Amino acid sequence: MALGHGRVKRRFLWLLNNTLNRLTSRIARSGRGPFALVRHVGRRSGTTYETPLILARVPEGFVAELTYGTGVNWYRNIVAAGQCVIISGGKEYRIDRIETCDPDTGLRAYGFPAALVLRLLRREEFRLLHSAG
Repeated sequence: MALGHGRVKRRFLWLLNNTLNRLTSRIARSGRGPFALVRHVGRRSGTTYETPLILARVPEGFVAELTYGTGVNWYRNIVAAGQCVIISGGKEYRIDRIETCDPDTGLRAYGFPAALVLRLLRREEFRLLHSAG
């Protein structure tokens, strides 16, 4: 019997969280490499989480490419709270709002060669995480 789509997705996300995310979290915490941490609070649990992401730094804050869409917990949590903290380059940035970012602006934020890869992958869903200053 074949696994249902939801079950496969849950297994994939579990594997990602328990392998790759642990490694990338360590790299992000070190302040080296391309990763940043998004510190957010669970909308139901109230638990604080840190999720590693590759974000593009812009004058207003950070641009996030929503690789797995808007249904992922880190994104749903920060939308529900209206805020989060980004840890990037060993510094913390308080994010006070999340805005839709058009694809052209999002791609420009990532620069070459990341923008080329994102364009080839047809990524078009970006968000601006506005820094409180």
